[in-house]
Amino acid sequence: MPLNNTYNQAQGYSNMESPYGNAAYSSSHWLEKEQARSRRSKWIVIGSLVTIIGLIAIGVGVGVTVAKNNKSSTKSSSSSSSAGVVTQTNPNDPSTFTADSRLKKSFYGIAYTPEGSQYPDCGNSLADVITDIQLLSQLTDQIRLYGADCNQTALVLEAIKQTKVNMTVYLGNYPIPTDPAPYERQRDAIIDALKTYGADHVAGITVGNEYMLNYLNANGATDPNSAVGNVGAQLLLSNITDTRTAVEALSLGKTIPIGTADAGSFFNNEVLAKVDYGMSNIHAWFANVSVAEAAGWVNGFFQETNVAAANALANQPKMFIAETGWPSASKDKGNESNGPSIASEPNLQTFLDTFVCQANTNGTGYFFFEYFDETWKDAQFGGVEGHWGLFYSNRTLKDITIPTC
Repeated sequence: MPLNNTYNQAQGYSNMESPYGNAAYSSSHWLEKEQARSRRSKWIVIGSLVTIIGLIAIGVGVGVTVAKNNKSSTKSSSSSSSAGVVTQTNPNDPSTFTADSRLKKSFYGIAYTPEGSQYPDCGNSLADVITDIQLLSQLTDQIRLYGADCNQTALVLEAIKQTKVNMTVYLGNYPIPTDPAPYERQRDAIIDALKTYGADHVAGITVGNEYMLNYLNANGATDPNSAVGNVGAQLLLSNITDTRTAVEALSLGKTIPIGTADAGSFFNNEVLAKVDYGMSNIHAWFANVSVAEAAGWVNGFFQETNVAAANALANQPKMFIAETGWPSASKDKGNESNGPSIASEPNLQTFLDTFVCQANTNGTGYFFFEYFDETWKDAQFGGVEGHWGLFYSNRTLKDITIPTC
C-alpha cells in the first residue's frame, strides 16, 4: 500500500522552535517515560540475576569463549531464523550476497543487537548475524552494539570477516551499578574478540547504556550532576578506566576510543570529562512530540543539551545520537499514540524523510534505532517497545522507502 507521506525531504528540520515552547513537549514528560523504560530495564537485570543465582546453586558454570560460541553457533545455524532472506551466488561464501535494490547506504549508523543475545538465554547464531551484516552493510558503514554477552562481539566481527564488507562497529559493554560480574564478563568477551580479530573494524567501545539514568532511578534522584549522581559517576568511571587499561595492554597498534551512552538528559560531567565520546538516546516519541516536528526536536535537543555541554568541557568529547527513530506499531491500542501522533509505518516514513538526509548534511553522527523489531521486547513490555525496526523481526523490510542521500 502506498504511503501517504506529506512531509518531503526538503522540509528538513521543520518547526524546530515550537516544541521547546510547548508544555506538552517539556523534558518532564520525557523524563517520566525514560524512567519508566529504565524500571523495565531494571526488571530484566533482576530477572537475570535471579536466574544466575539459580544456575550457581545447581553448580552450572557459565563461560563463553570465542571458540565455544562459534562452535555452538555453527551447530544451531541449521535452524536459523534468517534462512533464505539474502541470496548468495555461492551458498558457501557469504561475501557473494546479492544486493537488494530497495536498500540504500543512506544512514550514518544503525543500532543493532543480534537476535538471541539476552543473557543467560543465549540463542544467537553466526548464520543469523551474517544475514544481518549482509543487510546492514547495504544501509550503513557502521553499527553500534549495546553489550557483549552471548559472544555477540566475536559473532559480529566474524560475520564482517566472512562477508568482506566495509563495516566498523562500536562495541558495547552493558554494566549495572549493583553487581560487577556483568561488566567483567563482557569486558573479558570483548578482550578475547579483540585478540582474535584485531581492531581494524572497531570504531570504539561504549561502556554503559543509560547507566546514570538507572543509577539515579535506583537511588531516588534525578540530577546526574548532583552528589548522588557523582557517586554513580565514579562507579561508571571505574569501569571505563578499567576498559581503557585492558585495551591498551593489548598493544593493538591502534588507539580505540572509549565512550559511554545515556539518556539525553542524564550525562554526568565527570564522566564526559574522561571519555572520548558520548552517545545520547533521544526519542521524540517519548517526549510526546508530533512526528511532523520530531526530526527538528531531536536535532535541537541534541545540539542544545548534549553538544553544547560537551564542547564546554576541556576534552570536548565527540557526541553522537545513540538512538533515534519512530515506532511503526503498538502491541496494544492504549499505547498506539504518544498524544499528537501514532506509531505507524507512514509515520516512520515521515521521520526517515525528515531526519536521515538532513542529519547527514548537518554532519550529525547518529545511530538509527533500529535494525529490526525485537520480539522479546514485545513479549515482555508490550506497547511500542518491540516495533522500532526498519525490518520486521523476520528480516523483511517494512512498507517504507529508504531515503536516498
